Amino acid sequence: MKLKFTKMQGLGNDFVVLDGIQQDVALTPELARRIADRHFGVGCDQILLVERPSGPGADFRYRIWNSDGGEVEQCGNGARCFVRFVRDKGLTAKDEIRVETASGLIAPRLEANGEVTVNMGAPVFEPGRIPFESGSAAPVQPLEVGGATLQITAVSMGNPHAVQVVADVDAAPVAAQGPAIERHPRFPRRVNAGYMQVVDRGRIRLRVWERGAGETLACGTGACAAVAAGIRRGLLDSKVVVDTRGGRLTIRWEGGDNEPVWMTGPAVTVFEGELDIDRR
Repeated sequence: MKLKFTKMQGLGNDFVVLDGIQQDVALTPELARRIADRHFGVGCDQILLVERPSGPGADFRYRIWNSDGGEVEQCGNGARCFVRFVRDKGLTAKDEIRVETASGLIAPRLEANGEVTVNMGAPVFEPGRIPFESGSAAPVQPLEVGGATLQITAVSMGNPHAVQVVADVDAAPVAAQGPAIERHPRFPRRVNAGYMQVVDRGRIRLRVWERGAGETLACGTGACAAVAAGIRRGLLDSKVVVDTRGGRLTIRWEGGDNEPVWMTGPAVTVFEGELDIDRR
């Protein structure tokens, strides 16, 4: 069976996008792992599936699988690629769409300059909703990892993040420490580990160890979580440029409990193809 796909990237965070409206797609964890494999498949950080919405109030449904085969709630860079994809494929003529995700509705918008802005919803700091096992919603909390006590901010952007401030993001122990944070028992659904260097009140540098994918060149929800954490801690202003290893995002958050985080950045189509999913 042939499966048509589009390879896309947002700041080097790369995706295989599947149109589940114009073709039948029965995606399983095993198939997701095969597609994401960089040696035997197409290769990607995540797989994005475009589907019809389950009910009124949305234009599409958006599902995400990490390269380890696990389905997850949200992906910010993927959301930007999603709106670029549905416009380029003629699935909608709208510049702004409403999209169902496992964590609720998002509203990505295609800008005149080709970049995409996404309303990512309000950040969640309440531990039980992240989820994070803690009796406190304090903006900075200790986390014991490998005999060291880290100071993190736990926040959800539809998926869980543990953000810590580091002096030099290039020297941060992302590969050594990230897996232990990801699977820390205080995060029952695992967690994305963010390492944020504050350059000034309007700019940060960021690396993220992503749950189920490892370190990626950029993480959209990670950028939103880091900025929200920095604003919550009084370190950042409401508009912040985020420099990742894959490029630059602009994040805005006014800081209110119900105020959404806005993310703006690029979305690029790399190539298209067909995958023979019956061939091993």
